[in-house]
Amino acid sequence: MRNLLPFISSHPGGRSALTCRFRCGDACFKETPNNSDNEYAGDIIAGAVSRRSMMRAAAVVTVATAAGTAALTGPSAPQAEAAALAGHGHKPGHPHKPAPSGARGLRFSPVAPNKDDKVTIPDGYAQNVVIRWGEPILRGAPAFDPDKQTAKAQAGQFGYNNDFLSLLPLRGERGRQVMVANHEYTDEILMFRGYDPANPTREQVEIAWAAHGLSVVVVQEEHRTGKLGPVNRHPLNRRLTATSEFRMTGPAAGSTLLRTSADRSGRKVLGTLNNCAGGTTPWGTTLHGEENFNQYFANGTTDMHKRYGIGTSATERKWERFDRRFDLAKEPNEANRFGWVVELDPYDPDSTPRKRTALGRFKHEAAQPRLTSDGRPVVYMGDDEKFDYLYKFVSSKRMKKGNSRAAREHNLTLLDEGTLYVAKLSGDSPVTEIDGSGKLPNDGEFDGSGVWIPLATGTTSHVPGMTADEVYVYTRLAGDKVGATKMDRPEDVEPSPRTGRVYVALTNNSDRGKAGKPGADEANPRNSNKHGQILELAENWDDPTSDGFAWRLFLVAGDPDDPATYFAGFPKESVSPISCPDNVAFDAHGNLWISTDGNALGSHDGLFGVATHGDRRGELKQFLTVPAGAETCGPVIQDRRVLVAVQHPGEIDGASVEKPASVWPDGPGKIVRPSVVAVWRKDGRDIGV
Repeated sequence: MRNLLPFISSHPGGRSALTCRFRCGDACFKETPNNSDNEYAGDIIAGAVSRRSMMRAAAVVTVATAAGTAALTGPSAPQAEAAALAGHGHKPGHPHKPAPSGARGLRFSPVAPNKDDKVTIPDGYAQNVVIRWGEPILRGAPAFDPDKQTAKAQAGQFGYNNDFLSLLPLRGERGRQVMVANHEYTDEILMFRGYDPANPTREQVEIAWAAHGLSVVVVQEEHRTGKLGPVNRHPLNRRLTATSEFRMTGPAAGSTLLRTSADRSGRKVLGTLNNCAGGTTPWGTTLHGEENFNQYFANGTTDMHKRYGIGTSATERKWERFDRRFDLAKEPNEANRFGWVVELDPYDPDSTPRKRTALGRFKHEAAQPRLTSDGRPVVYMGDDEKFDYLYKFVSSKRMKKGNSRAAREHNLTLLDEGTLYVAKLSGDSPVTEIDGSGKLPNDGEFDGSGVWIPLATGTTSHVPGMTADEVYVYTRLAGDKVGATKMDRPEDVEPSPRTGRVYVALTNNSDRGKAGKPGADEANPRNSNKHGQILELAENWDDPTSDGFAWRLFLVAGDPDDPATYFAGFPKESVSPISCPDNVAFDAHGNLWISTDGNALGSHDGLFGVATHGDRRGELKQFLTVPAGAETCGPVIQDRRVLVAVQHPGEIDGASVEKPASVWPDGPGKIVRPSVVAVWRKDGRDIGV
């Protein structure tokens, strides 16, 4: 047996201090914002000998209450749980009989862990850089010159630190698609030669404002390959920045909590900030999660500012020196206008994007909808903070099919009316079997049940002592009050388009088990959790509107030679090492693809595919790795192409423009540039088949 891969960083996961500083304002090294006394899953389990049968019965009662007499003819309680979480042929403890070629969609030679300063891909595959930071996409934008950059130029160029990606069809233009990208944050040390963090110039700040936000750019496929490139100056191309106009919609729009001296209506916001992951809707729009927005605001003055991680002093970037709205001592409500899910219509370059207040305000990692049987969207969301919560939103409106103007206008209202919920999980194993080491309990799985607790519906609050406006604007506090389960950094949350099961990436939590912090529980089974896990959730009766669910841990990440890891029961000698799952996506075969952020195993971050059903359930393979200092973001998995956003390459402690830590993507002597990469098979066939 080989030695365990080394843990190489004192920062969460394997992130550099530079990444923590600019990406999230060193959130992991500050006091945890959630100081509520909510129960942890371990607290709920404590003292129980075994609650498995009780949880099963409770789940059936919950479903019967919601579904009425229809549930009376359904399966028994054990059958209901088995149906909810069955592995389509694999059950814990059953032997696997893997076929030599691997799961369909994952038939490639896995990339070995490495520290190469490049995008490393499997044999038989090719790649190209689709677009780089600073490439012009709007008419009149100049070619990129890092030494002559201006705010005006950047506002017409592809933004910095690309994260979430979406590719949408473009009718009538052969070989073209519409690509939408988030630009999460800026790292001024790697953008500007001679940057002085204590004294940024107005020009540098305005360039950073223009480098944030979103890009819409049409891309063209090269004939006979999978290569993609931007179509410069296409009419649909668009940049939205920290100073573009956005509109507040939904039940909290116009609230006094959202009004400022510049916007007394509480409905017009300038900018979107720290857009991390997102989602693509069935009606052809894109969703964008505003995540670590707290780091842009100085001089927090209230307990609510503190609950959202906003500091009481100056910010890293010093934006408050150049725009008073970033100084909360002067504009205490401005921060309330960030932390939302933004909806964008990429097919209408004149439309105003909308911040959807019905989906709540917190550090949104992503937002991916699925449809109910009667056509109503349900959106799953995670709050990316240690010990914060998992949410869902159920719309009260049905989607209209088609691309008529009436249908599109109606569908742009779907996320403004419905009910917002938060999750509470319970485990079903005795507390003595959850010892913090990651050892499986006697029943062979980390699993249990849960309930969705309603927070608000339209203008009606379900949280005692809070108005509906307060629930939407201070959603974290609402979760505290109703006893939601504290989780280990819930990031991307995606429902499978094939099975309806929901997969939650829990990236890590190095604080679990520390003095004064909660220890391991069944949903978070390791103390000093450096590597994270992925939770699989099945709504009762596969009904996304249900108020109950079953859950289990699908993956417990780390080195397969570590006994604390688990890969859905698949033989661990046959999987790739993985650490810190972040963004997830599905391919046409139902495989889950996972990008990582902060690999704590001594290798660069990467993209992995894992089978979620069949006799190879849990088989995980690494598809690519990214360059030095980079994070893998925004995976898009098409039949014949994989797209990834290579974020913050070269972001390593001590690096600067003058002393680069990476030469990617353009080689020595060139500035390091975040970029989007496409990968395809050289023989032109589908990925992994």
